[in-house]
Amino acid sequence: MMQSRGLFGKKYLDIQEQVRDVPSPGANQVLVRVRACGVCGTDINFVRDWTDQPMPLGHEISAEVVEVGEHVTHVQPGDSVIVEDCTMCGVCAACKSGQPQYCRNMFDLEGQPGMGQYMLVRYNSLVKYDGLDHVSACLTEPLAVSLTSVLNAQIPLGGSVVVLGPGPLGLMSARVARLYGAGYVAITGLAADTPRERARFAVARQFGCDDVFEAGQHDLQAEIKRRFPEGVDRVIVSAPPESLVDALNIIKFGGIITFYGLHFGGRNKVEIDINDLVFRKITLVPTFAEPAINFPISNRLLRDGLVDAQALITHTFPFAQARDVLQGVIEGSQPIIKAVMVPED
Repeated sequence: MMQSRGLFGKKYLDIQEQVRDVPSPGANQVLVRVRACGVCGTDINFVRDWTDQPMPLGHEISAEVVEVGEHVTHVQPGDSVIVEDCTMCGVCAACKSGQPQYCRNMFDLEGQPGMGQYMLVRYNSLVKYDGLDHVSACLTEPLAVSLTSVLNAQIPLGGSVVVLGPGPLGLMSARVARLYGAGYVAITGLAADTPRERARFAVARQFGCDDVFEAGQHDLQAEIKRRFPEGVDRVIVSAPPESLVDALNIIKFGGIITFYGLHFGGRNKVEIDINDLVFRKITLVPTFAEPAINFPISNRLLRDGLVDAQALITHTFPFAQARDVLQGVIEGSQPIIKAVMVPED
């Protein structure tokens, strides 16, 4: 039985390295070596202010197959794979009815940190890939979230889209919205007075956003109504839940707002005028990309350069630098857009 080092975290940036045993794979299992794992907003919530108990960090995982169980045939040692964080069961009523997004019997990572050295996972939690380096490939999971938000938005060809929040997910949502046929794409964010925000806005422009609006520098509602007097067709909210209020102020009659911005520190409740939703026929669509869906498409977008991973991934780090990097992400004191953990041997 081998051992694996991995990172766990709890609030107040308490990052802990733990060592756990990793057994040999069972018949339907695969042992993988983590090659790269991205930092997600969920990880940031864990270590900023949410949990008193150490939580496993990391679920945006690219890896290499080390050993396979006797019944596993679709991957072999040496293959590059994405490890899904939540995998559909394939046998429940939802899965069998062609709606796996509603599966409630998912396979998960069973408490293993993606920010670790080795993992033991089920065979059906792996997506094989090639033609892409490991660090870039770990964007497959977050890109799948962004892609799902765009699909949920049902953007009309040539339509107008505003993305609230210029974090990695918001930037990728803006890029995919353009790929999906949006005629106008704008993104909003905090004032560009920190290295992080300036870096994010630079990538937004690189990704083809027509406008970038800074809080405190622009009146979002006035700017949008000047360009689109009736409001925009779609809004994608990649920001804390209170941003739904801004979304409702700029959406047109009959528009769709999809949202995936979370907050675990008490800012998760929003007061909404239901009469306004009804009378203006506004549709609210939450995006929660579990179980894992659209991973192969997302990986192909990265492989083909349609979404530029290198523009997003600004920092890589080993275990020992995890606390400093996560603190930098939280404070905005460094020009970090996407940070990726690369485990040491």
